[in-house]
Amino acid sequence: MNGGHCGAPGARSPVLSSCSPQKMCSWMLSCCLALQHLAVQASLLCIFHLLLLPTLPKEPSHAQATSELLARSLFACGISTVLQTTLGSRLPLVQIPSFEYLVPAMVLSSHLSLSASTDRNGTAVASVCPAPHCTVAGSWAASLREVSGAVLVSGLVQLALGVSGVCGWAARHCGPMVLAPSLSIIGLSAYKEAAFFCSTNWGVALLLMLLAVTFSQHLGSCRLPFCAWPQAWGSSIEPSVPTLRTFSVLLPFAGVCIVCAILSHLHVPWESLDLAMAQLSWANSTFHAPWVHIPYAGEWGWPLLTPQALAVGIAMAIGCSMNSVGCYVLCGRLLRAPRLPPDACNRGLCTEGLGSLLAGLLGTPGGTAASIANTCTTGLTQVGSRLSVQVSALVCVVLGMSPRLAGFLTRIPLAVHGGVLCVTYAVAVGTGISYFQYADIDSGRNIFIVGFTMFMALLVPRWFGAGPAHLATGWVPLDLLFLSLLMVPVFLTGFLSFFLENTVSGTLEERGLLSELAPQKAGAGDHQPYGERGEASQAYGLPAGLRGLLPSFCKAFPCCFLCPGSEEEKEEEEEEGSRATEEGTAPPGEGTHLLPKPGSGEPQLSRRPSETEMPTWHTVA
Repeated sequence: MNGGHCGAPGARSPVLSSCSPQKMCSWMLSCCLALQHLAVQASLLCIFHLLLLPTLPKEPSHAQATSELLARSLFACGISTVLQTTLGSRLPLVQIPSFEYLVPAMVLSSHLSLSASTDRNGTAVASVCPAPHCTVAGSWAASLREVSGAVLVSGLVQLALGVSGVCGWAARHCGPMVLAPSLSIIGLSAYKEAAFFCSTNWGVALLLMLLAVTFSQHLGSCRLPFCAWPQAWGSSIEPSVPTLRTFSVLLPFAGVCIVCAILSHLHVPWESLDLAMAQLSWANSTFHAPWVHIPYAGEWGWPLLTPQALAVGIAMAIGCSMNSVGCYVLCGRLLRAPRLPPDACNRGLCTEGLGSLLAGLLGTPGGTAASIANTCTTGLTQVGSRLSVQVSALVCVVLGMSPRLAGFLTRIPLAVHGGVLCVTYAVAVGTGISYFQYADIDSGRNIFIVGFTMFMALLVPRWFGAGPAHLATGWVPLDLLFLSLLMVPVFLTGFLSFFLENTVSGTLEERGLLSELAPQKAGAGDHQPYGERGEASQAYGLPAGLRGLLPSFCKAFPCCFLCPGSEEEKEEEEEEGSRATEEGTAPPGEGTHLLPKPGSGEPQLSRRPSETEMPTWHTVA
């Protein structure tokens, strides 16, 4: 996509306010947006490690290991984010170890903890530590290596799903009746974790939620006069942006953290930790970790590839792939981008697989997947920028090489984590519900599919969580595979809705397949309208310079699923040439764009927005 089409001041689209390609929005604004993404990402990383580490058989002898684990996760997530925004789906997606990694990892670690508690050989376990200076001891290191092995397997499976084109094929067959319950459950699946962390101090969590709602909704159109951002080129000034809405997550996050720090400095008791919460303590690891430490593969021992790790890794890959496809659709919907093409979906999954491979080799207990919370932050703040995501990824890489700096993220209050979950995941629920408008929701068929899939997605994990012994096939790896899949709500919703939608008879109108946002009907082939294909190429296509460097074998099997067909590329090049002739050549740049404000001339979603209404992103190739 090209930069915003800015004509005369009065002729600018009332829906989209953006920067022209000739005048890039300032780096200051992009850095502030990157800091907002980093705050949400750090919160989710802390949640992942705080919930997983207590389930391992034994805590490390020094809390420095937990700080180094967090740093390694930041390093892997930063590399994966750069790959995703450059070579993957090209959407502004932040990478984190999602809940679809957390649930199988907790299943495996709980199994290992149970095995270690029954027969533990102290001499044998102590020999697992690979180096004399290793800070981990006991079966904690062995269990962590086995979980890392599962992450490694998940990366290989994700690569296979992406290269084979299975992911793109499945995405093309997901209509509104699959997307609506799946996105809704993605948001609802985090309610237990949100309540768990909010319970440390509901006042702090409610304060963050109140500020976020006020800034993003009630004061969304408030423009502060002193927040006018200078252009990167030239001396003109960009009109002031709706600052409170643009930073409706960062400002409450920072404000609540400052309030909690002041209360702690004044020795005012504000955080109530019960026995369960006390187990989540980071044990003041910040001042024991080194300032600079570059992580490398095998430092804590190579991942263990056991049958249990293989089974759990397959479950991780399936659940995270379904979550990532939903995140791609969610991000495209919030940014009003064209329909996700199969090749972009396949590339995105391949880059996530590479990130998970790196995370597994580094010894982290979680892979990389698209962050639902950061995507929902884009919808809440109505700001999408690829450059800001890439800047946040570079900051993650820097933090990953400094365990002491990464350790400062452990100072974030637990109640803030809960508030962030409540604010962000609510957007995913609302976006999923919005897809119901394209199908006949009064149809008995659709009512049953939606109700049954969402109810079972909440019921089955609850049942197995209460008693995992209900599942016993006689072979432990198979038990772990089924248990890891059946305890992930996204997998249950996606599988059941996809199966019922494609097997229960219904008309195209009833299924919502006549909408422009729905996938192509069977028999229509891969041929898309000329303009829509060009818009999809601008939003999801690889950079022009990179496409020219791709060798010819990349367009043959098996890499053919990662690139558009040769005929499509020719038509795209012709369209780009005609557009360059009409609009003039502009140097590539990155714009920071404000999405439509609800209720202010927003176009109807039943039609595809015009090119001037589309949010755009640019990266210097």
